[in-house]
Amino acid sequence: MLERDQSGPQLDFSFDQPRTARRIWPVRALVGQVRELIEGEFGDVWVEGEISNFRPAPSGHVYFTLKDAEAQLPIVLFRRQATLLRFRPDDGLHVLVRGRVSVYEQRGQMQMIAETIEPVGAGSLQLAFEQLKERLKAEGLFEAARKKPLPAFPRTVGVITSPTGAVIRDFLNIVGRRHSGLNVLLVPVSVQGEQAAREIESALLDLNAATRMSPVAVDVIVLARGGGSLEDLAAFNSERVARAIAASKIPVVSAVGHETDFTIADFVADLRAPTPSAAAELITEAQHKIAEHLAAMEHRLDRATRFQLLQARQRYARVPVSRTENLVLTQLHRNAQRLDDLSFRCEAELSAQLRRRQDRVSALAAAVLGHNPRRALGTTRERLQAGRNHLQRSMEHQLHTGTSALRALDARLHSLSPMAVLDRGYALVFNEEGGLVRTAAAAKPGALLTTRIADGTFTSEVKSNRKIETASPTTIKK
Repeated sequence: MLERDQSGPQLDFSFDQPRTARRIWPVRALVGQVRELIEGEFGDVWVEGEISNFRPAPSGHVYFTLKDAEAQLPIVLFRRQATLLRFRPDDGLHVLVRGRVSVYEQRGQMQMIAETIEPVGAGSLQLAFEQLKERLKAEGLFEAARKKPLPAFPRTVGVITSPTGAVIRDFLNIVGRRHSGLNVLLVPVSVQGEQAAREIESALLDLNAATRMSPVAVDVIVLARGGGSLEDLAAFNSERVARAIAASKIPVVSAVGHETDFTIADFVADLRAPTPSAAAELITEAQHKIAEHLAAMEHRLDRATRFQLLQARQRYARVPVSRTENLVLTQLHRNAQRLDDLSFRCEAELSAQLRRRQDRVSALAAAVLGHNPRRALGTTRERLQAGRNHLQRSMEHQLHTGTSALRALDARLHSLSPMAVLDRGYALVFNEEGGLVRTAAAAKPGALLTTRIADGTFTSEVKSNRKIETASPTTIKK
């Protein structure tokens, strides 16, 4: 405490005043307490700003920063809420975010957990429409080159619409009036609501699959719905319906809403009809034109016939009755003669065709008999038996030749065998180590020798040995 008096400033070091005890917070407890206070105070708020650093995570959660000119706030939008958005958030988009302010404890960072996002200015449905339109257009799904032409004379048309609305009744009335022979296959679906897009996609896939598997093919598909607001037409602005239309192998006509309504399905479809009634007229246009042309031709033929009859009556009115009768009889006779001539020619042609068919049948019968399987089987059996006999003779010859060669080799081997030499009275003498004794010097006195003769062996002891002098041939001659 600093006090002043006449002698100047002095310091007071007294510690008589009481002190408050310090409270030490763990970081987690302090951050948790702050989070509870913030969530309790800002549990449901709307914040307006611009999106930046937009980052969708693989888990489906979405992270971005909401900022204005002076501050920024981290935003997290979890997967469940992100799937409910009707548009795709992106950097630079001005939005309103509703949610609760919280603290991410691991970083000690304030953030906002969003529940919903609304674009500022354009509605979310309109923004989603524009975003999807631009994305599909960039992928080429709107290109005229990929669109399939409609068949001029379809036999069966598949209509995907509500079974209870006025759309299907108007469609059937127009088809029945313009082309009564056209088959209409109704595929009932919901045309609005959360399940509508899924049901429409499934109907498109089912019609394509059924056409591939069934001989009764659907030649063209019509997506039909009456007019409504942008929310009512949301199913026809969904990406899954657009991609199902693009993947369809069957031409698709989009007849959704009124003439001023445009949907994503209109841009992707092979043909857009302003209304479902117009779609029925477009599908039956070629058939209706033919029917109108036939009706006009029938009318012209009727007028021409009546004119020819009138001229004939006038011409024959000036001719006497007897001459008229002769002319009629002459014409009848000519027609009868021509009829007989045509009958004869027809009979002759039929007879000639019959003869040609008989000759062809005879030739085919001869060819079949020439390829009689029994005859071919007999020939095959004979060839098989001949081959079997030839194989048996070859085997016997080879066996005889091999036996003779084996006997010759056996005789030669026997003649070269040491046992044959022993049979002639010779013997083999082995020392104690098993070595062959070849000279008398090798048999030392006292050594045990084993002698091998033809029918066995015996052991003997050497008493003495001496070398036998072999006389030369010249000495024996003398």
